[in-house]
Amino acid sequence: MTVFSTRSSAGNNLARVALAVWLALAALLAGAQGIDIRRPTVTIEADHYILDAQFDVALTATLEEALNKGVPLHFVLEFELIRPRWYWFNERVSHFHQEYRLSYNALTRQYRLGVGNLHQNQPTLAEALAVMSRVRRRQDVDVGTLRRDTTYVAAMRFRLDTSQLPKPFQLNALGSREWNIGSDWYRWTVTP
Repeated sequence: MTVFSTRSSAGNNLARVALAVWLALAALLAGAQGIDIRRPTVTIEADHYILDAQFDVALTATLEEALNKGVPLHFVLEFELIRPRWYWFNERVSHFHQEYRLSYNALTRQYRLGVGNLHQNQPTLAEALAVMSRVRRRQDVDVGTLRRDTTYVAAMRFRLDTSQLPKPFQLNALGSREWNIGSDWYRWTVTP
């Protein structure tokens, strides 16, 4: 003979509600960390184009702690301009990737942002992330490559390059969201 108790089902319902609230809160906090792309534009001229984009970069607590303890973080901006073709594979007209190195110097208590051979010191992490999150780049292409009557697809993403982390941290990054931040590919159409 089976006896059902209303107390255990009420307790189960309360546990389900608490779990749902906890999962919603965790999803909200996870959404506040990462990289989002805001307002990207591409201006096309005869022999060059200009990429202008803004990112919202929010480091996780684990990444911020590692940075403050001397682990440099390497970020990569990837961009490509594609001409869609209906009769064959799409043509990649232009592409580039730009690397950023963000580090903390405990002696000077400043954050150092490096892009290629250029380096800039910032007094706070927020200021260093603000400089890193603004991209304006001119890219030269061969004359006649970009056509006025053609629609192009621009795609970009910005991510933490976990392969540049020290080996012990690479192992941590394999299965952890705390170490893998980045945006998805953001695509939009561009018509000169």
